Amino acid sequence: MDSDFLLIRKMKRGENEAFDVFVRKYYGEILAYLGYRCPDRTCAEDLTQETFVRFFSRLPGYRYQGKTKNYLYTIAGNLCKDYFKKKKEIPIDDVKLGEQAGSTECPMDAVSDKLMIEWALRKLPETLLEVAVLYYFQERKLLEIAQILDISLPLVKYRLRQARQQLGELLRKEKNDESERASHGV
Repeated sequence: MDSDFLLIRKMKRGENEAFDVFVRKYYGEILAYLGYRCPDRTCAEDLTQETFVRFFSRLPGYRYQGKTKNYLYTIAGNLCKDYFKKKKEIPIDDVKLGEQAGSTECPMDAVSDKLMIEWALRKLPETLLEVAVLYYFQERKLLEIAQILDISLPLVKYRLRQARQQLGELLRKEKNDESERASHGV
């Protein structure tokens, strides 16, 4: 019997230990997923907690179908979309220069690259961003992404291809603009 099925059954009976086990099992994955999509760690933590609150509030009517993790990702994704609908400005994460100390490249170049990638990611449409985050940052397989987002596998492949293409174009354009500004002394 599936461990999630047993956990959900115990949680429906009100066994507190089952709630703790469930949260420990999925908290890290949901936090990491939201961490790539949110402007700061505090936001990601808040949305992660809200994901579990929403799941537990719907627990009495929840019917186990073997896709509990996918359901948590769906809740988290929807919360993130709602958050960004309310928030117009998206601040960029603070970068700790100390983390770059062991690197041979200039810390400011690493900061610049990180900011440029985050800028490009935030320019992607939401549908492409979801797939890119799950594939590149969560290292999910394409089939798993299709299940999480409840879309077809060909659509996942298409969105991933579009995300790569748009990111490449955005980053190339920004690098060219940056080079042109540097050559003009701006």
